[in-house]
Formats: sequence, structure tokens, C-alpha cells
Amino acid sequence: MISIQSILSLAVKSSNLTSLEAELLLGHVLGVSRSYLRAWHEKSPTEQQKQAFESLVSRRCAGEPLAYLVGTKEFWSLPLVVSKSVLIPRPETECLVELVLNNTGCRGRASLPPEGIRVLDLGTGSGAIALALAIERPQWKIIGIDRSNAALEIAVLNAKNNRIGNVQFMQSDWFSCFEADKTRFDIIVGNPPYIHPNDNHLEGDIRYEPKEALISLPDGLQDLKKIILEAPEYLVSKGWLFLEHGFDQAVFVRNSMDVVGFRDVQTYKDLAGLDRTTIGRKP
Repeated sequence: MISIQSILSLAVKSSNLTSLEAELLLGHVLGVSRSYLRAWHEKSPTEQQKQAFESLVSRRCAGEPLAYLVGTKEFWSLPLVVSKSVLIPRPETECLVELVLNNTGCRGRASLPPEGIRVLDLGTGSGAIALALAIERPQWKIIGIDRSNAALEIAVLNAKNNRIGNVQFMQSDWFSCFEADKTRFDIIVGNPPYIHPNDNHLEGDIRYEPKEALISLPDGLQDLKKIILEAPEYLVSKGWLFLEHGFDQAVFVRNSMDVVGFRDVQTYKDLAGLDRTTIGRKP
């Protein structure tokens, strides 16, 4: 019987996997941690486990994202279940969460009450943004919406698994489930589809992710336009809109916010130094 150590070594040598990826995949198959694999490296998996691991290695080498293969992804230190029904949460989106929590450098922050803040997370997917905000601000009331019922099932499961109760998930095509001027939020945050259908970033691992959560037809800008245009009807006075967007879309988003009447419009960079999030305040 071949040992854990030998299986991992062979997988790394015979493929383009890193040691970390190989350990995560084998740990997933065996239902154990990476520390277990190292402590018990002489143990031998069953033939069935070995075949299951080899199948995952082949799928990973073909480009299938690691998060989908193991079914989880960490975001904001929260272990989140993911499936092909939702985007894989990305580190740059944590910058969006930080901006919402801190509202760094923005005038008017004191206008929002410290308690009872209502937040709307547009296109919640796995619930990553909504849950990160909810666990940091348990006094806030957060609603996450998505047009995909399959995505909402994942979000609800993640809230349950992480025992987060101050968040509610609803099916909606952007603002369609709310009545304009009747339902108001202090903060609206979103990471909508913003990729052009012909963008070369759609190659590689990302091709496995749901296209409807990535691509905005016809030009990558339509969902951003719709949100910016309609958001003021659902924001309280001096409420904030936070939008993640493409690195080359910041000027468009700022100009669009200016035209609609947002104040204190500002763009922030992500971890790679690229323009990634633009925010604005309703007068």
C-alpha cells in the first residue's frame, strides 16, 4: 500500500499542482487536516480513496478551481461552502468589506447611526459580503439578495454553518422585490457582474464559474448602470453606495455616480493596486 507521503509526492511530480493544492485535495478525500497528513504521513489510504484523489488531481490539472473541488473557500476568516452556483469569494472583495466597515476618508460617516443600520447586499452569491459585515456588526440588519435560488441556498447554508443570525436572504433581480421610496437602506453594497463578454479574463479557472454572475451584457456596464441609477430610491438621505467594479471601469462608475447626484464619490484600489471599488453618498 502506498503511503500518504508517497501519494502527495507523486501527485506534485506528475502534475502542475503545488504541494498545498495536493494536500488540500487529499485532506478533503480523507476528511482530515493538513497537519494530520504530515503527522501520519506513513499511513496508507484505501484504493478507493486513492482513486478519488487521482480524479480530483486530474480535474484540478484541467483547470477546475480548487474551491469547487473541495467545496469550501475562506473569506474574512469565515469558512464558506461554495458550489458552481456561486462565484468563488476573492481576497480583493475583502477590501470592499473593509471600506463598508470603516468608510475610510469619507465625509458624512457620522451621519449614519451606530445601531440599527440597514444594509443591502446586491448579488450576494455565497453570502460572503453580507456574512462578513454581519459578523463584524451584529447590531446591523443585513439583507442579501440574488436572482439565483441555487445561490441563495448556499448563502443560507453559510449563515447557518457560521451561526450568523442578523442577515436575511431573499430572491430578487436587483431591487425588484422592494417598493421604491418605501424600503430604505443606510448602505447598499454590491459586487455585480461587470465583465465584458469578450474579456480575455474569462479564460483559465474562471471559465468554471457562473457566467451570469460574471458577465454583464452587452458591454460589461449594464448592471453597474442599473444599480447606480436606481440605488438613490432605496437609500436614506446621506446613505452610501459601495460598488466593486473592473479595474478599467472606475472613471465610468464615478461619472455615473456624479450624474445621478451622489456626493463624496471616490475610488479605492484593491490589494494589487488596481482601481476596484467606488463609493458615493446620497445627498
